[in-house]
Amino acid sequence: MRLIQKGLWLRPAINFLCLCLCVLLCACTAAPFTGRSRLILIGEGEDTALGLKSYREIISESKLSRDEKLVSQVRSVGLRIAGAADRPEFEWEFNVIEDDKTANAFCLPGGKVAIYTGILPYTKDENGLATVISHEVAHAIARHGAERMTTTLIAQIGQEAMNIAISEKSAVAVQAANMAYGVGAQIGFILPFSRTHELEADRIGLILMARAGYDPREAIAFWQRLSRVEKDRIPAFLSTHPADETRIRNIKEHLPEALRYYGKRLD
Repeated sequence: MRLIQKGLWLRPAINFLCLCLCVLLCACTAAPFTGRSRLILIGEGEDTALGLKSYREIISESKLSRDEKLVSQVRSVGLRIAGAADRPEFEWEFNVIEDDKTANAFCLPGGKVAIYTGILPYTKDENGLATVISHEVAHAIARHGAERMTTTLIAQIGQEAMNIAISEKSAVAVQAANMAYGVGAQIGFILPFSRTHELEADRIGLILMARAGYDPREAIAFWQRLSRVEKDRIPAFLSTHPADETRIRNIKEHLPEALRYYGKRLD
């Protein structure tokens, strides 16, 4: 009788685990162009809404460039990249933020793109701009942000499960276990995913700029220019970005793939 009762108590837990497994399997999708399998539990509508909210906040707090020639160039390159991305449901928008100290750019879910003027000395020309914009657009169409949120959510669930398992231990032991779990999750799980996303965005970005009619071989020169000015970087295994030599090697490896698209570039 006790065994039967124990079995009855276990059944809801087993059913719950089966349901979770089904949800996880259904949430697995393939990244565009690369086919990498990834898990995303965040709805695309929610993803886009969060992106739009963040974009509006950033733009409202930033000084937008009034250089009509520059803005026109960025939007021209951006729209060609957007056409190559083939996401007509995105409401593409391109802006230039005046901030010479920030060598950066971003594309938020839904197609909201901004280029900081601090990165322009390294882009040099339209090919350089195409490299930057296509890399950022790649992050958006591959839904790296939503995947990162999913990864963080799973890590949090894992930590809660650990706390339940060690709930009878001393407070000191619980605190030590949580600290160890946090460091382990960051180094072993979350950060590697970020580096995977960066390398994947490089690869997809090469394809996008090639499809848009920009020579993907020019991407190497851009990343080399940028790497020469980055000093005192933390070790790659503790960074969300890959080491410069890893990134450039990855780009060279995928150039033949991108060049096939360049030979059939969109008009």
